[in-house]
Amino acid sequence: KHTVLPERYEIDTQTADLLNAAKAGRRRIVAIGTTTTRALESNLGDFGTFSPGKHKASITITTGYNFLAVDALLTNFHLPKSSLLVLTSVFGGHQLIMDAYRHAVANNYRFYSYGDCMLIT
Repeated sequence: KHTVLPERYEIDTQTADLLNAAKAGRRRIVAIGTTTTRALESNLGDFGTFSPGKHKASITITTGYNFLAVDALLTNFHLPKSSLLVLTSVFGGHQLIMDAYRHAVANNYRFYSYGDCMLIT
């Protein structure tokens, strides 16, 4: 029942054009961070194509969400019980992400901002 508060984001025209061309050309879109992921998913979901302008990301990504915009995600290791960990787990698959977290803990990785990160494809 948890929802994430809306976040403002902006996509300029050149970036929207590049993202739309990437989708049309079936090229991968790699999001850098969960906030970017949420913005791109919201934008494509709201408009059907990437739309330039100032918008609000209002989606909460939870189990069962079907990613439309993002094909790979570079993200930090997030704190337990956070919406960021939920988004990451939905994107990468719960078991894979939990295995990665067990590995990170066992090897003293740094969590949260300025910590270690992972690329999920």
